[in-house]
Amino acid sequence: METVTNMFHASVRKCCASCRHRDVENDGTRICQLMQLKVAQAFVCTKWQMSDGLQNAGMSGGVVKKLTGVVIQ
Repeated sequence: METVTNMFHASVRKCCASCRHRDVENDGTRICQLMQLKVAQAFVCTKWQMSDGLQNAGMSGGVVKKLTGVVIQ
């Protein structure tokens, strides 16, 4: 499986699971919005584009919302 990197140098596997055009049904099946076909998780088409969430992965702009149960020794 091929991997690509985003602008923040996080590696992303190139597959249907990381594609912008995937849609997941209620029963968990993946549908390609471009081809209108049910596809497997590892399927890669020629029109693959990285999803918006993965384009921002590694940006380090996250914050800790709740800090509970952390023990520092």
